[in-house]
Amino acid sequence: MPAGLQHLLNRARWDADEVRDLQEYVAERLGEPDGVLIIDETGFLKKSTASAGVQRQYSGTAGRTENCQVAVFAAYASSRGRTLVDRELYLPKSWTSDRERCRAAGVPHSRAFATKTELARNLVTRALASPLPVSWVTADALYGQDWHFRRMLEDAGLGYVVALPKSQQVKSLAGCWRIDQLISDAPDDAWERLSCGDGAKGPRVYDGR
Repeated sequence: MPAGLQHLLNRARWDADEVRDLQEYVAERLGEPDGVLIIDETGFLKKSTASAGVQRQYSGTAGRTENCQVAVFAAYASSRGRTLVDRELYLPKSWTSDRERCRAAGVPHSRAFATKTELARNLVTRALASPLPVSWVTADALYGQDWHFRRMLEDAGLGYVVALPKSQQVKSLAGCWRIDQLISDAPDDAWERLSCGDGAKGPRVYDGR
């Protein structure tokens, strides 16, 4: 690790929230009217038990359950580039129910338990209150299956593309069905092939309904 980075992480005094709050800078250099906010979480493997939020939990980075911290991130992307713009550390109930442990790790007393989808809603709320021009939000099935998250985006007038588990239930006055059942019953002419742009291996196309 470069000496300058070691100094920043281990000895320098800096405010993580002020480093995070660079939305105006990002908006000036990357902002576009059709900008996309990308929500996802990642894990940081740890050997100790003292780091805030650490416990044995699933880490997408490792692809398995490990001793780690997990944080939910927001990235901003446009045709001009992409960058991380916000984050929220996930604190499991094993932490928020142990105030002494939180105090020792520097966790504010006011910090209560929040699910990852609740943290994601916080990230979206802050992004909408910032100068970032956001038109779309995208996220994986962890967030897509939460109707509170989807409703929040709809109420804010945002377009969104989110994944859903195949077991997701779709309810109407006519009944209730699993998504995979509805997809399998759809006629061939209900689908349209759409492009998501060129990738490293050529055009990326998906069948949409």
